[in-house]
Amino acid sequence: MNILVLGSGGREHSLVWAISQNPKCDALFAAPGNAGMEALAECVALDPEDGEAVVQFCADEAVDFVVVGPEAPLAAGVADTLRAAGVLTFGPSAAAARLEASKAFTKEICDACDAPTAGYARFTEAGPAKAYVQAQGAPIVIKADGLAAGKGVVVAMTLQEALDAVDDMLGGAFGAAGAEVVIEEFMEGEEASFFILSDGKTALPVGTAQDHKRAFDGDEGPNTGGMGAYSPAPVLTDAVAARAMETIIQPTIDEMAKRGTPYEGVLYAGFMIKDGMPRLVEYNVRFGDPECQVLMMRLGAQVLDLLIATAEKRLADMTVNWADDHAMTVVLAADGYPGDYAKGTVIKGVEALPQTVDLMTFHAGTKRVDGQLLSNGGRVLNVTARGASIEAARSAAYEAVDQINWPEGFCRKDIGWRAL
Repeated sequence: MNILVLGSGGREHSLVWAISQNPKCDALFAAPGNAGMEALAECVALDPEDGEAVVQFCADEAVDFVVVGPEAPLAAGVADTLRAAGVLTFGPSAAAARLEASKAFTKEICDACDAPTAGYARFTEAGPAKAYVQAQGAPIVIKADGLAAGKGVVVAMTLQEALDAVDDMLGGAFGAAGAEVVIEEFMEGEEASFFILSDGKTALPVGTAQDHKRAFDGDEGPNTGGMGAYSPAPVLTDAVAARAMETIIQPTIDEMAKRGTPYEGVLYAGFMIKDGMPRLVEYNVRFGDPECQVLMMRLGAQVLDLLIATAEKRLADMTVNWADDHAMTVVLAADGYPGDYAKGTVIKGVEALPQTVDLMTFHAGTKRVDGQLLSNGGRVLNVTARGASIEAARSAAYEAVDQINWPEGFCRKDIGWRAL
């Protein structure tokens, strides 16, 4: 098969890495890709959000299968455009992608199928929103309704922080994504991520993970897109996963089908778990980043078979083969992230690291200029290792991190502390 992966981040690099190991994979393209993907796929200058251009590329290169990595092309309807052109595609329709593109829509679905989640209210004006915040008190959670690159959520521990967040979001800090805000009760417990493949009817669990959203050690500092992750998530036991499938996931899949917008792709459910009871924090309509990196490390080549089966609506015939192992990824980010940061700084030592089924450095925001590896984003590298235990995976990951010479970057030194 000729395969195209849309996207340019660490998630897409790990997808390309796993897919490339499957013997079904012939030609492999990444659009636009990054410096790390060049060794595995042909990187092409193609806008992932331009559906017509992607369709034309598929026709020109006889592409048999497209995997849509990020949320923006999904929300823009690129999967719909590809399917309409007869291209086998992994990723939900724009209508189904509203589960991530609109937090208010997700709450509607939860209400309709009685899925346990946080109490909430939604607002488009600051006055009523702030009155609601003052009536509820802190801690409280303020969310921009639309896509905000993983940064449109403020877990406000004080009343003033919550009021400021309302002003920021409704004042335009996140553009159109913040035109409406969803204000939620603060849920106590431990957060974990559950990944499910759905072909519109069948839902198949494909892994659990936990990530670290705060920028600094000890879960201090601002929320980021994720500073590291590990899999499996100890808190998401078999019993908790079974309860989540019964009370949250399958009811959501059934409700989406009932509405005529079947969910086809990967569904990433963020749960808050307390006393063995999961409640939904949010849905994402793509693999998490950096959670995808640890999942791909553990799943390997079988990922392609699972993605194709999802697109061909035959998940009922599939099983996932898990090794009894653990994986961890540590994110190296540019100094200043998630605020202002410099691009174009030189990174050394990455090429000397092994690239094996047990240790990979996935590139997230890099480019290569005149033979030098340069930073080209906020989250730049994902050093990812697997081992027989979480401790072994952690040791291998941080040993590799220490061999990278990048004075303008930083990482958390405590990834995996909950599990350890």
